[in-house]
Order: sequence, then C-alpha cells, then structure tokens
Amino acid sequence: MHSAGCLLRVSTLGKSYGPVQALNDVDFDLRAGEVHALVGENGAGKSTLSRIVAGLTAADRGRLEFKGQPYAPANRKDAERQGVHMVMQELNLIPTLSIAENLFLDCLPNRWGWIDRARLRAESQVLLERVGLGGLDPNLPVSQLGVGQQQLVEIARSLWRRCEVLILDEPTAALTDPEVELLFALIQGLRGAGTGIVYISHRLEEIQRIADRLSVLRDGRMTGTRAVSDVSLEKIVRLMVGRDLDSETLHESRTAGPVALAVRGLTCAGCVRDVSFEVRRGEILGFAGLMGSGRTETLRAVFGADPLERGEIHLHGSERPARIRSPRDAVRQGIALLTEDRKAQGLLLPLAVRANITLAALRAVAEKWGLVRRADEAGVARDWVQKLAIRCHSEEQPAAELSGGNQQKVVVARWLFRDCDILIFDEPTRGIDVGAKFEIYRLLNELAGRGKAVIVVSSDLMELMAICDRIAVMSAGRLAATFARGEWTQDKIMAAALREHLTTKPLSRSDDAPPAARN
Repeated sequence: MHSAGCLLRVSTLGKSYGPVQALNDVDFDLRAGEVHALVGENGAGKSTLSRIVAGLTAADRGRLEFKGQPYAPANRKDAERQGVHMVMQELNLIPTLSIAENLFLDCLPNRWGWIDRARLRAESQVLLERVGLGGLDPNLPVSQLGVGQQQLVEIARSLWRRCEVLILDEPTAALTDPEVELLFALIQGLRGAGTGIVYISHRLEEIQRIADRLSVLRDGRMTGTRAVSDVSLEKIVRLMVGRDLDSETLHESRTAGPVALAVRGLTCAGCVRDVSFEVRRGEILGFAGLMGSGRTETLRAVFGADPLERGEIHLHGSERPARIRSPRDAVRQGIALLTEDRKAQGLLLPLAVRANITLAALRAVAEKWGLVRRADEAGVARDWVQKLAIRCHSEEQPAAELSGGNQQKVVVARWLFRDCDILIFDEPTRGIDVGAKFEIYRLLNELAGRGKAVIVVSSDLMELMAICDRIAVMSAGRLAATFARGEWTQDKIMAAALREHLTTKPLSRSDDAPPAARN
C-alpha cells in the first residue's frame, strides 16, 4: 500500500499558445508511492501539464505545491535538483556519445579534472542492471541501440539522482514485451521506495495493470479522477473522447483491383532473405512479426532506403523490374513510406504545417524558376487540413506543436498531395491515442476504397486483424506465411512468426533500430 501523503498538488493551472487554450483550470495531485495515470486524446494537454511540472514550460496561471511548499521550477535542471524528473517520449540522448556518457552527462565522475573512466563504467553498469540492460557495454555508442533500449537508458538516467516524482511519457511505446515487464518491475520498486509516478500512456490495458488512480484530460480540461479499480476500459474511452467507439467500423468490405506492387526474391544482407509478396489496388496488406523479424527492413528496401542484395520489384503488372535505387526513385514511381519515427524521419518539425504538406511536390506550387508561390502553397495546405480534419489553429502552425495523431495526418497529407498509389505505413498508430487511432483506421479504409495499395507494418496484432484484408507474417527475415481475412487466428499468426526462429539463428538487428544502426 502506498502512503496517502500528497507529494505534488496542481491547482487551477492554465496555459495558452496564442489562440489555443492548452490547459484550462486544471487540478491534479500525486501521492507518495502511487502510480497516477494521466490519459486523454492527443492534444488534450497531458504533455503540457507534465512539462510545466518538470520545469520545461512556464504556466500562465495557477499554483503548484511540492511537499506542501510552493513549487515553481525555473527550468528542468532546477526541477531535477528538487527531485522531479521527466522521461519524455522524444528521447534526449546524444547518439554520438556512449551509453555511460549519456547517463552521467551533466555530472561526469572525474579525477584531477580528467574523466574517471573506470568509475564511470562501474556506476553506469549498476544503472543499466537496474533497468534490465546489464548485458550492454556501457562504452557502446547510443546510436547502435534500438529505440526500446534507448528508452530504458533514458529512464536509467533519472535513477542515479534523488527521484521523488517521476513522469513517464509513453514509456512503453517502443518497448518489447520483456522490456515492458522490466519497466513494470522497476516501477514497483520505485513505488515501494515512496516515489510518486505520473504515468502517461495510450495503452489502457497497461494502465489498468500498473496504476492506482487515473485522471482524464479532454481539450485542456480535467474531466475527472478515479481509482483505476472503479472504472472500466469502456468508461475510460468515453471520458477521453466523449463518445462510444464500440460501434466504429474498422474494416470495410471491398473488391481488390489489379496488382500494384509485386516483390520477388528480395534479399538484404543479414536481415531479409528471399521475400516475395504482392499487394493490389484497393487492398490493405498487413505485415506482422516479432521485433527483428525484418518487417521494416523489407519495406525500407522496397522504398530504396536500404540497399538490395538481390531481388526484383515490379509495379502495376509490368514484367520489367522497376529501377529503385533511392527514396527519390520510389517517390517518382508513386511509392510513399510513412516511417515509424515520424518526428525524426517524417517531418521537418520547426517548419509550418503548410511547408510539410507540400514538401514532396514543390513543383506543383512553384514558379518555373523554383520560387514557391506562397498563396498557392497555403491554399493546398488549407484544403488538406480540412479534408483530413487536422487539428491546428492554422496551416502556419509549426508541425512540432501538433499532437502525434495530427502529425501523422500531416505526413499522410503530403503523400496524398503527391498522389502516390502505393502507401507504406510503418507503425502508423504508435504513440497515438485511442480516438486518433480510429481516425487513422478510417483514413486507411478510405485510401483503400479510393484504389490505393496500402501496406501496414504494426507490432499490434489485434490492430492488423481488425483493419487488414491480408496479413503477411515475417519470421527471422523470411516471409513465413500469408493469411487472407477469415483464414487467420491469433495463434496461427504467432506460430508463423516463431517458425523460422526454431531453426534459424535470430537476426541481430531490431525492427526499431535507427538508421545509423542499420548501416
């Protein structure tokens, strides 16, 4: 049982960004030794509230108290000095430095002015073991880690200092199941030591498992705080989105057209072996498999982002293989890739929504000599913002200020404006709330209904089973099976995903590894 002592109290908190009211008279409290979940749709105000508590953003009005005393951190370092830490969804590691250097970056152990490498390594090893990464070499560059491992390193960095409040923003979004179990064990240990944890997640089943209380934000207002044991998943969703989603249609019946993409014998050194598949116009083809199965690498190779060792790619029934040596070649031939890391690889975050939408087809809004016609560009962006219901206060708003779901829609708008016929979505709903997920599902169905060929890679098997017409299952770099709708079961898909692992040494690279780790 956790203590009932109140660690942190937020009263009538308000924050605006221009005409957008991010927080409106929000009340919130956190007790010592509890996990308090904070949920809501993308853009509801969760991250804004967390950033204010962590010293990253200043509130416009309201009052904060920490352990009964007024609390107004000047910056993140000031908050951490007082024992308040935040692990953000966007990782803040420096990829060119080692794991150890990232862990102790602002307080490197030294001796007579020189870094004490032996002590740095030893203390780093202790922290890595606490988060289940004891097998990693602390001297390894962070760039060689997968996203899930980087997330655990980020969490470890908060643990060597006094930690009375820990804010975790989507901590499991990039973790495998074993890594999630390690994180939950760590949370239980922190809870037992009296640390108060603010847990932000769109995975409601996790919240039911790990949290004591739950607070729901909607459109910048707190709609209620309840004991997790007293509220069902359906009730949580209703509080978040203001409506029931049970009746939403996730898959729409349609007739597939001619083959849009046929891949034959695709092989990439060390990660993909002799993969062949096809996808038709008007079809959603899902790619399932374990982490490291080669799903992402297969489709990056189709897009020209990773080099092919051998294999052929045929477009729209042509007997002649397409020449795709780079992403530019792919885009010119009507193929689009929406990467799993939309922030690092899919968007120019400081630029306006307008610029991000027109980025792949600038010639359509530019003069012959290359000067962009600003009014035409704004008109195009305004049109797509309306078509896809992108929530932004104008097309001039920087993409960095949008929620995850709306950022995803901006990337989709870019490729629809380019009018690509083959759309590859890699983890399209990662880090997106339940309401926005249904909007993305509806959009995928709409694209297939318009005759686009849609490929979806997802770690969420239930998601694939809900929206796809067929599911291809990768196992240890090979295509183990392909199931049509009505043929698959969860057990059959999992058996196929494990098939090659029973006879083949698992691949060393992870699907969620960053590009630097793949090269």
